[in-house]
Amino acid sequence: MRGPLLLNYPLFNKGPAFPEQERRELGLLGLLPPHVDTLETQVERAYEAFRAKPTDLERHIYLRALQDENEVLFYRLMQDYIGETMPVVYTPTVGEACQRFSHIYRHPRGLFIAYPEREHIDELLANTAQREVDVIVVTDGERILGLGDQGAGGMGIPIGKLALYTLCGGIHPARTLPVLLDVGTDNPDLLNDPLYMGWRHPRVRGTEYDEFVERFVQAVMRRYPNVLLQWEDFAQANAGPLLERYRDRLCTFNDDIQGTAAVATGTVLAAVKVTGTRLRDQVVAVFGAGSAGCGIAEQICAAMVRDGLSETEARSRCFLIDRSGLLREGLSGLPPFQQAFAQPAARLAGWRVDRAGTIGLAEVVNNARPSVLIGVSGAAGAFTESIVKAMADYTPRPIILPLSNPTSRCEALPAQILAWTEGRALVATGSPFADVAWEGRTIPIPQCNNSYIFPGLGLGILAIGARRVTPGMFMAAAQALANASPAATDPHGPLLPPLTAIRNVSRLIALAVAKEAVAAGVAAPASDADLERMVDERMWTPAYARLTGC
Repeated sequence: MRGPLLLNYPLFNKGPAFPEQERRELGLLGLLPPHVDTLETQVERAYEAFRAKPTDLERHIYLRALQDENEVLFYRLMQDYIGETMPVVYTPTVGEACQRFSHIYRHPRGLFIAYPEREHIDELLANTAQREVDVIVVTDGERILGLGDQGAGGMGIPIGKLALYTLCGGIHPARTLPVLLDVGTDNPDLLNDPLYMGWRHPRVRGTEYDEFVERFVQAVMRRYPNVLLQWEDFAQANAGPLLERYRDRLCTFNDDIQGTAAVATGTVLAAVKVTGTRLRDQVVAVFGAGSAGCGIAEQICAAMVRDGLSETEARSRCFLIDRSGLLREGLSGLPPFQQAFAQPAARLAGWRVDRAGTIGLAEVVNNARPSVLIGVSGAAGAFTESIVKAMADYTPRPIILPLSNPTSRCEALPAQILAWTEGRALVATGSPFADVAWEGRTIPIPQCNNSYIFPGLGLGILAIGARRVTPGMFMAAAQALANASPAATDPHGPLLPPLTAIRNVSRLIALAVAKEAVAAGVAAPASDADLERMVDERMWTPAYARLTGC
């Protein structure tokens, strides 16, 4: 690889930072300005260009173009300015980027596997540049954040997630592969858009869909038998069944179900410590009982059992509210993952049911008196002033986590929550928000985002060579995150570490996950010293390597 070809290969391209000897050896003389840059100089030039863009979407487009041109520079820029760049590469800006995907498309990245090509998936995988892949993030684009069906535009999510695997967890970018399973779209705006780049067909469902996914998984296992496969942004009807179908066949997990659960649980554990109480004493209300909400409730229940409750006692303390209201005994049509949280009728004696036959969030708050309120509904403004004030009336330090993404779908704004609770609430959000000024002090608002969990989880799994992803790994990750909370040592500190510390947090989580893998028998035994060495050796740092010509 020499000359112009080398300059167009983002993993090796250094741009003007190629030193003179490499320029001579690799056929680059005359193809670059004569001055030799340092990486630091390139970062400042790139940052200046980034800041000059007028909107976050334009900044997203710029960063994606930089990633396709020079990956070392891209990740070094993100690392040095993580607070500004990470929300642009991922939430919340990635939502708009997915909606506008066909209009802002510039350069190919990742693998599109369309349903009409289902007989040729092995050939499609063979067309990728990577002969070895450690992590695949795959979506079918049906439930992108809180925005719904984005069809082929959903590819923005795997691309963004894998960028965070590298940025936060040090997974080498050459060993990652984003995949979009294009089974059509039911979004009429996309089907009627002349620029839409996906397969123009209603979504394939049922047996045909299942067979298509099965073909994909089998092809992946043939080509990359040791890969970590992450399912991302699948609709509720498919997310849980896919996880159950494949969790014992390969190393795989669903980040919306398990990663969201782990980061929420870790945040709640940190908040409970601030309140001076125990997790087993909390009452939890989860607004949004889809795969994410039920996953969070399952993880919190498991943590309560570890704190001394029986499973029945733990479930009795978790109230889940869906579109049909509180999950409760007697409701018809509840899927199995929701049935586990249906509250017995006897426990709800005297509660009011509205004209539609539902028990809403306000009724749950007024009767169950939760100390923890979590939102994963995508319903903006659902945590109203009256609901939050009711919590604050009987809970000295209410724990309130409006986690829906993007920002436009947040259940309540942090400034509102703190005003309604007179600054007493412990708040974390799914999207990034600025600190809130309250009566002469500044209250930081941590982003309770899966990026605190999945990069470290993946790093630990790959470092130890785990054969499967176990539930215990997510509990280990949640506890490690809680232990890293600044609030653990400073009651006025944020519940989660700053983004600038996220690589250190990922390392701690990786060590905890690797130890759990050994304990669970899904990885070979290793000493603590060996685990640290294996994790550290796996963490890639964005720096230019010496290249030599033949």
